[in-house]
Amino acid sequence: MITDTFDNLSPAIINPIIKDDAPEVNACIITFSYEIEKQVAEKYASGEIASLWCASGRTPVYLIERNGKRFAFYKTYVGAPITTGLIEDATMELKCNKFILFGGAGCLNREIAHGKVMVPTEAYRDEGTSYHYAPAADYISIPNAHAVESFMKENGIPYVLGKTWTTDSFYRETKNNFEKRKAEGCISVEMECAGVQAMCTFRGLNLYPFFTSGDLLDAPEWDERGKDYRNGGQHDARHFDIALGLADFVSR
Repeated sequence: MITDTFDNLSPAIINPIIKDDAPEVNACIITFSYEIEKQVAEKYASGEIASLWCASGRTPVYLIERNGKRFAFYKTYVGAPITTGLIEDATMELKCNKFILFGGAGCLNREIAHGKVMVPTEAYRDEGTSYHYAPAADYISIPNAHAVESFMKENGIPYVLGKTWTTDSFYRETKNNFEKRKAEGCISVEMECAGVQAMCTFRGLNLYPFFTSGDLLDAPEWDERGKDYRNGGQHDARHFDIALGLADFVSR
């Protein structure tokens, strides 16, 4: 059974090994949006510093320099297996132990979360990846949730803490399961958080995730540059500005 999959008693057949010449960065920012990737490459990046490869092709890793710090940035794919796998690959190509993961998520409780950044505190493990990195349990905790919260507070960004529901199958988010997860305190539903957090915990990496649901209607103007960008949902570049600020914050 999948709940018996976790094995820390024998070695993995393939292990990620960092390259000797891997560039060092303070943190790595990861998005899901092709629009944000395009905007970052044009307006923020000073070049490419690495490439991640899979059967789907090449994923360029960009360098962003800010306040005397160096940050990596790349676009990942939707789903826990590939998102987790690309971070594993990134640990071979970069000297980095801090990862900022942000993207859109379904909102399970609009009464408390509408117009706010959703900061996950725990992730319900309704996927398969996490069971290869952590013993079976319903939830996995997000250790850095309060660091993300501190950043949101310091910068006046509306946010809400709560559990998230990570699922492999968005077409099977049934009404009954929705009600169960909401009753347990889940405020968002997405496809990556549990798997990525399990891997980061297993590897000793720091993960700083946050989610958004549509526009941040109550948010202050985060950055004047956002006025030039395509706004709305997954592709709102103001969400990247938040992620970049968070990367700076956790690298102090």
